[in-house]
Amino acid sequence: MCKILVTGGAGFIASELAKKLSDKPENFVVIVDNLLTGNIKKVPSSSHKNIKFIKADVNNYKEIAEIMFSYKFDYVFHYAAVVGVIRTLQHPISVLEDIEGIKNILNLSKNTGVKRIYYSSSSEVYGEPVELPQNENTTPLNSRLPYAIVKNVGEAFMRSYFQEYGLEYTIFRFFNTYGSKQSKNFVISKFMISALKNEDISIYGDGMQTRTFCYIDDNIDACLNSFYNNLYVNDVVNIGSSDEITILDLARKIIDVTNSNSKIIFCPPLEEGDMTRRQPDVSKMDQLLLKPTLKLEDGLKKILKDGLFELTI
Repeated sequence: MCKILVTGGAGFIASELAKKLSDKPENFVVIVDNLLTGNIKKVPSSSHKNIKFIKADVNNYKEIAEIMFSYKFDYVFHYAAVVGVIRTLQHPISVLEDIEGIKNILNLSKNTGVKRIYYSSSSEVYGEPVELPQNENTTPLNSRLPYAIVKNVGEAFMRSYFQEYGLEYTIFRFFNTYGSKQSKNFVISKFMISALKNEDISIYGDGMQTRTFCYIDDNIDACLNSFYNNLYVNDVVNIGSSDEITILDLARKIIDVTNSNSKIIFCPPLEEGDMTRRQPDVSKMDQLLLKPTLKLEDGLKKILKDGLFELTI
């Protein structure tokens, strides 16, 4: 049996990953989360005999060490982190403390026989774009925000532990990912909640900033194909969509899809953290997915069809 640790497994992306991993009976999945930003409702059902949830903080060495020495995992997906633009801007010290979790996971992995770590980095490491699409190997990592700095430091730790100890890694740089279980604090969730209630949709600045949006199933399928096929080992992969859209057009699209009477209102721009453009080079992801990514409009309709998990909480 393959023993796999998923940290941050009560979060949106990690909980979906854990569920898909547990669909294979040969995998035994342990989910660890301190529930600071995660939601216990997202944790896959314990009716799966090959999945277990443990409440613990990876930033606390004693707590995570007890788990890792007990189970001796084969692989680790380290997805635990403080997330959300507003939250990370308001609580920079909490964000920086996540460096301890990265170090704990790496040291314990090295000492307990973990074969490879899969690390969730972020598009935020790129900062303001100097090259589009943003390529893993040529675009500078130039953001000064604590969240982006921590992700960049985490990537450096991954490369360093491979160089010093031979501990393998794969780094996933996540661009915006959405789906029915996403927290209400993220842009698509917030816009859909407002639209379904026919309330005003608030946009920071003029709404001309662009993003790309990747449906959760495409994110998970790409990452798992990397895992199961040993692809992009000791490498970095952008995980996202290449279809760029302005935030203003996103709001309009959501109003249209939900048949809403919401009005769009404009708020003062954020002082920092709201980059003007985002568009990944997804050449590597294309090799992992081997199928077209789901179009944004189809993904929004799928959320409505599947039911909104946390959007109304």
